[in-house]
Amino acid sequence: MRSQTSYLQIIALLIGGLFAGLGAHADTSTPTDMTNSPNTHLDVYKSPTCGCCAHWIDHAEESGYTVDAHHPEGLTDFKLAQGIGLRYQSCHTAISAEGYRFEGHVPAKYVTQYLSAPPQGSIGLAVPGMPVGSPGMEMGDRFMPYQVLLLQENGSHTVYADLKRAQDQH
Repeated sequence: MRSQTSYLQIIALLIGGLFAGLGAHADTSTPTDMTNSPNTHLDVYKSPTCGCCAHWIDHAEESGYTVDAHHPEGLTDFKLAQGIGLRYQSCHTAISAEGYRFEGHVPAKYVTQYLSAPPQGSIGLAVPGMPVGSPGMEMGDRFMPYQVLLLQENGSHTVYADLKRAQDQH
């Protein structure tokens, strides 16, 4: 009986070693599961002459997004048709492949955070106006605290992020 147990233990060790060896030679070039990764393409709608919009696009691209810029006539009407009320508007609107809207100088950090888990009942984020020091609105070391708003389908909003320092944007 003792030799039979030893024989089974040896076989178990050999089989375990065989599987361990197979794991060590597994194909590691297989892409990882990207189903939870945010889509990284944005369509940006802006005036053709707006410099701060171009700077925000640079910020988005430096953060890993690909961007196509569009220059529609009637930009305000376009924004209203997208569900972005006048009080939430800024100079440009970015729209993800899934249709989420990012109005104004929203830091890419929050675009990514939002896209990875869009809150139910929301359409996107907005930074109304053009806060000094926000991405695309840099003016040296100057920074004006601002809020990133979560836009709801019903036209209301809640505060998504309250930025008190420039470092909070990155």
